[in-house]
Amino acid sequence: MQMEHTPSGANFTKLILETFRLNGTLIAAGDQLVCDLGLTSARWQVLGGVCESSATVAEIARRMGLTRQNVQRIADCLAMDGFVATSANPAHRRAKLYSLTPHGRTVMEEVAHRQAEWANRIADGISSTQIVEAVSLMTALTKRLEHDLPRRK
Repeated sequence: MQMEHTPSGANFTKLILETFRLNGTLIAAGDQLVCDLGLTSARWQVLGGVCESSATVAEIARRMGLTRQNVQRIADCLAMDGFVATSANPAHRRAKLYSLTPHGRTVMEEVAHRQAEWANRIADGISSTQIVEAVSLMTALTKRLEHDLPRRK
């Protein structure tokens, strides 16, 4: 027997589908915003994970909600292209620390400028209250989903 959605469950399903569409559109917009800088949305996301301080691949993955394998692949490419440098990690012999190079920092400063301009343009005409409520809802749903996931070993 097939389970029927409650009204909240049906609306949540609609939200999931719209979130998938939004994610795809955000990735395309991000790619367009930074492609001339030698970045993609995925590279930008990983660079964002090391903007404030050096981090291991596992730390970047946790911060950004990505898989370690994908972050490792992208971080290696970013290192090869001069956006990040690696250094020894005193806390863990095998887990290198990644940090922005001067070139990576310059690029991320330009990205931050472009992103602010773009975000201001996209958000124009939408009330701050609506955006804050959307962030609050997304945060609550993320916490519920994380709690619902099986624990990793």
